[in-house]
Amino acid sequence: MKIVKKILVALLIALVLIQFYRPEKNNAEYRDVSAFETETKPSNKVAAILESKCYDCHSNKTEYPWYAQVAPVSFWLHDHIEEGNEHFNLSNWSTYSDKKKDHKLDELIEEVEEGEMPLKSYTWMHGSITEEEKEVIIVWAKKARENYSL
Repeated sequence: MKIVKKILVALLIALVLIQFYRPEKNNAEYRDVSAFETETKPSNKVAAILESKCYDCHSNKTEYPWYAQVAPVSFWLHDHIEEGNEHFNLSNWSTYSDKKKDHKLDELIEEVEEGEMPLKSYTWMHGSITEEEKEVIIVWAKKARENYSL
């Protein structure tokens, strides 16, 4: 029993100490997705879905919830946001070639159709997208791809 108590005390101390180390935040001065929205022309409904379900992990500015201040959750969120931006950063849309834009929109369609986006871990706290919202996103993305298909 003494060993279990020592392990629990050590874990508590470690938990307190990691609160003093914070991962770097995805905190640009403002969320610049204007090039993406100008080119792809999302409707107001699509723009609202993108704003509420996509931009935090797929742009250069994240609106962090209160629990992002608590380690180890802060590290976990940092990893998800970093990975999301590696795959698809809408703030960098203007730097993508037309071929890459077409491919990214194709990936978006596939991920939404298969229920891979938004991530299940994101939907736990922020809610999922409805079947109607999925359909609206997919129809819009397919239409937007027409601008880039060769």
